[in-house]
Amino acid sequence: MRKRLIYSFISIGIAFAVCYAYIKPIIEILMRPLLKNLPPGSSLVFTAVPEAFFTYFKAAILAGIFFCSPFILYQVWAFISPGLYRREKKYIFPYLFVSSSFFILGAAFCYFIVFPVIFRFLLSFATEEIRPLPSIREYLTFAIKLLLAFGLLFQWPALVFFLSRMGVISSSFLARNRKYAILFIFLAAAILTPPDLVSQLLLAGPLILLYEGSVWMTKFLGKKEKEAAEEEEKKETPSEGKSD
Repeated sequence: MRKRLIYSFISIGIAFAVCYAYIKPIIEILMRPLLKNLPPGSSLVFTAVPEAFFTYFKAAILAGIFFCSPFILYQVWAFISPGLYRREKKYIFPYLFVSSSFFILGAAFCYFIVFPVIFRFLLSFATEEIRPLPSIREYLTFAIKLLLAFGLLFQWPALVFFLSRMGVISSSFLARNRKYAILFIFLAAAILTPPDLVSQLLLAGPLILLYEGSVWMTKFLGKKEKEAAEEEEKKETPSEGKSD
């Protein structure tokens, strides 16, 4: 564990140094969805002298963790793999790939779909007398929180895939607990998103669709495994008769 933790912290340090060297382009990319919806002449501000520095520092750390997350996941796998059976090891690498893909998909969905809708809605309350002057610290905290929330919650299909291959859950289990899952999804959306109905629905809606897709995916995988087992049993039966 110590070796894996050291490797993980070294990778985060290297990624942080690279991200801090290019922090201004990273910040500009993160600010782009908001700047497109700000009224003409408006911009982001910072109200304390060291605020911009600490905001850049925090953003570089989070960006470094984001970019080296596949390597960190590999270190986790390298630590737990000696305690796994061969069958369980077979599904780890596909899970890591699918998990990383869905994390990126969730963050991209948030950036390209959710951000424009949320900022257009929230900034629609601005008037000539009430002009928005968003703080760069508050905005980046808000943006990174949403990106991480969407990325993490989009891990659900990857987790279901792994657990179904391990035989822990089944399609009937998911279908039977659908109402509890939907309740949990709306609670998570209310906690992880800003206190407005639009952003909560934009997170809860795709997660419900992903849950329904997970039910069908698990059902399909279970059917395939059953057919494969039946085929294997048919192949073994004649050979057993001949040996007798």
